[in-house]
Amino acid sequence: MAGGQEQFEIKFRLFDGSDIGPKKYPAATSVATIKENIIAQWPKDKENGPRTVSDVKLINAGRILENNRTLGECRSPICDFPGGVTTMHVVVKPPSSEKGNGESCYTVSTIIYLITELWIWK
Repeated sequence: MAGGQEQFEIKFRLFDGSDIGPKKYPAATSVATIKENIIAQWPKDKENGPRTVSDVKLINAGRILENNRTLGECRSPICDFPGGVTTMHVVVKPPSSEKGNGESCYTVSTIIYLITELWIWK
């Protein structure tokens, strides 16, 4: 690649089917940095947006990406094709209720949506 640095073009699919991106990221970009970018670009008209990196989970090819890994380390042969745009799913932890016990949880509808999306792609 020109410039010597491999880049990935990624768009982020939100729970309602809308997207953020696509945008190019160097392979050395950490997952935590990408999550920070998603939070900064989160559409203002959507309720319950993420506030911190820990509120966001990124899913690529059925795997949850770890914050301390880079894009190059998270590469999946399923989504690796030259000149293509990789779609990653974004799952946001819902706001905790005052009566909650502090455990993290995700809405059932979000999980069902993701399972359906992954199943349709096969």
